Amino acid sequence: MAVIATLVVGADGSTTKGGTSQGVTSGADRAQFLEHRRLADCIFIGGNTARTEPYLRTPVPVVVISHQLDNPLASNPLAHLWNLSPVAGLVKAIETFGPRIHVEAGATMISELIAAGQIDQLELSITSITGGELRVDIDALLEVFTTQEEKVIDGTRFISASK
Repeated sequence: MAVIATLVVGADGSTTKGGTSQGVTSGADRAQFLEHRRLADCIFIGGNTARTEPYLRTPVPVVVISHQLDNPLASNPLAHLWNLSPVAGLVKAIETFGPRIHVEAGATMISELIAAGQIDQLELSITSITGGELRVDIDALLEVFTTQEEKVIDGTRFISASK
């Protein structure tokens, strides 16, 4: 099983700027993100991510975990809306689509899945952007992972953390 979560943050831990992750991303981050996504059996996101990020077309099935019954990705034929907890939804996604799940959710859902021991690898991109919203504690996200590799590409710091 390989459940990989990706998260981009600004230098100050901001996960959004102007309401979306696009405000804190970089070209280098986007390239790495798409490389990971191509290897996935399924994309796994929360309802807030589905409502604020561009998921109208995806290369693989996308699972939206939300308690709201209105599917924000109704026009995406590969979208599935499940009213489950993140952990139960992840188990179902693995059973339904395969073991390579790409978690592209927000920091709250990713943190919940990390705490539950469900994330095998965290791909964290840290850009130079500051002044955004929804800050996270980068060290707290990484503390449960035993292996961390780091590189810098075009000013973006990449940390690959695994168990």
